[in-house]
Amino acid sequence: MNQYDSIERFPVALDGIIFGFDQFTLKLLLIKRDFEPEKGKWSLMGGFLRPDENLDEAASRILKMLTGLKNIYLEQLYGFGDVDRDPVERTISIAYYSLINIQNHDKDLVKKYSARWFPVKELPDLIFDHHKMVEAAKARLRYKAARQPVGFELLPEKFTLPELQQLYEAIYETRLDKRNFRRRILSMGALVNTNEKQKEFSKKGAYLYRFDRETFERQYALTGGSNQIFKPPNK
Repeated sequence: MNQYDSIERFPVALDGIIFGFDQFTLKLLLIKRDFEPEKGKWSLMGGFLRPDENLDEAASRILKMLTGLKNIYLEQLYGFGDVDRDPVERTISIAYYSLINIQNHDKDLVKKYSARWFPVKELPDLIFDHHKMVEAAKARLRYKAARQPVGFELLPEKFTLPELQQLYEAIYETRLDKRNFRRRILSMGALVNTNEKQKEFSKKGAYLYRFDRETFERQYALTGGSNQIFKPPNK
């Protein structure tokens, strides 16, 4: 008898916490669940692991199925395995969080899955333990945003410093001092002034910047990853 024959089997699910940013608000993409249990209630986008794929491949497939996007920021978060987390069958869920430019996703696909963007601070009730997953993803995003340039995935390729500050304020849910924020964020030396201006919101306009990933990675390697690009506010 093979040792594996005596092991009980149960499904492995993948759940995606998909963050987006719309210039002012950090948002989360949710779908209406279309099967029981909890049919018609709001849920994270999820699916089950297939026999021929690894976890990262499954998470990428599920994300592409909903948004049409691939090769975007996607990171494994935690495993959630409470015995009764799914009332139908014992199911282990591996949660991933992703960061996308809210303007880039396929709106027809989102409509097909009855998906909707919600402000992170105004989420509806979620099924199972999905709220716990969201809170874990928010904590990871805040940690990473202070140490690595993950937040730039939520912005257009060119952005203004006010837009960048609004993003950090949305991530940390607090107001930041303009002078201190700019001094700190520019000190990492990885923002390039394009000498172009955005004049959508003022006649004078604000300079557009782009993120230089190569410069940041070079500096990050020199410091061994110990240099914070942003000091989170005390709340």
